[in-house]
Amino acid sequence: MFGHILIFLNILAVGVLVGKIVFLSFVTAPVLARTLDAESFSRVVRSLFPPYYGLGMISAAIGWASSIALGLLNNFESLMLIPATLWLGILAIEHYCRTPLIAQINELSDELKMKQAKGLNTPLLLKRRDGLHRLSVQLNSIVLLMGLCLIGLSGVSL
Repeated sequence: MFGHILIFLNILAVGVLVGKIVFLSFVTAPVLARTLDAESFSRVVRSLFPPYYGLGMISAAIGWASSIALGLLNNFESLMLIPATLWLGILAIEHYCRTPLIAQINELSDELKMKQAKGLNTPLLLKRRDGLHRLSVQLNSIVLLMGLCLIGLSGVSL
């Protein structure tokens, strides 16, 4: 019975992780971009991303813990370590995105906005901010790919 609960928690964690990425990327962001002005969009995004990455961290922690517990129950068969390792990688990426990365993007955006308001040309600042944003999109894509791998492994290793 305990094993079934762990499997449920693992599948729930991967469902929440993949679902949050898909919903934000393909529903929320496009709708907000179409319906809000730039200033409102910026405020919403700043409010949205800390809990977004927090949810990813919670999902990854639950997924990792349930994978480790399943491994303990099954004497760590060879495939049991792959999901736990993927979950740990997801946790690290989500934490990096939540803690330093969005703060850096916000700081650069504020500086950029302030300098543009003064009529200053800031191509290097814009390039740095856009580079960090691109990094966040790439990391989000990697987490999605890792989540899809976890779905594929769930039938094999659970």
